[in-house]
Amino acid sequence: MLDIRNLSVRYNSMGRTTDAVRGVSLHIEKGTFTGLVGESGSGKSTIMMAALGLLPPRTEITGELIYKGSDILRMSDRELRNLRWKEIALVPQGAQNSFTPVMKIKSHIEEVLNVHSNKIGVEAEEEVVRLLGEVGLDAGIKERYPHELSGGQKQRAAIALALACSPALLLADEPTTALDVIVQAEILELLSRLRKSKDLSIIIVTHDLPLAAIVCDRLIVMKDGSIAETGSPCEIVNAPVHAHTKELVKAMFRQRDEENV
Repeated sequence: MLDIRNLSVRYNSMGRTTDAVRGVSLHIEKGTFTGLVGESGSGKSTIMMAALGLLPPRTEITGELIYKGSDILRMSDRELRNLRWKEIALVPQGAQNSFTPVMKIKSHIEEVLNVHSNKIGVEAEEEVVRLLGEVGLDAGIKERYPHELSGGQKQRAAIALALACSPALLLADEPTTALDVIVQAEILELLSRLRKSKDLSIIIVTHDLPLAAIVCDRLIVMKDGSIAETGSPCEIVNAPVHAHTKELVKAMFRQRDEENV
């Protein structure tokens, strides 16, 4: 579905350059749940933005990002507009970043449906209710403003918004940040269920190895813009090879031991 081939990304800002991604190659298969795991600055979110054609101006990009036979890095603005929402959709870090404070939840979703799916009026409103139901929210949520929702409700609404145009690939950037442990588990269970029911491919970006190991089929551990190690959760947790992965696994078990004291 998505082939990333020797991707390198360099940011240029105020006379300084930063190599955010260095020669990354990976393949995302249809229907899989992949976790990009690493510390802040490891390049994982940059890969996600590159897949949407959303890197800032003056960014130097080399390599290929092949989606269904076409290179995203060489798409026109029109092709990118058709790619976003309909093919690849994003749940950004911090659910509040999906919403404008002065717009009701239904208005956000209806706007996407109007622009990208040509659904208007009653048809769009019915679709809003259906989408909210898919993520476990009742119809009344559509009449609320973002600040009236709990963190978990807001995250579910952000997922509903991302699914508005039935994308094939869902990108979720730190989808459980700032949520309590119980709500984190609920959001992960929701993503896992949606992956199966909608035959979605999902990529989550996270610094939380234990979280990713619960739901992902495959983990990609990143360090300083490069891939340190890839494997199944079982392989990564039980037999890490790279020194950075070993440190992440040690920290995971240390945290678990502290919680059990």
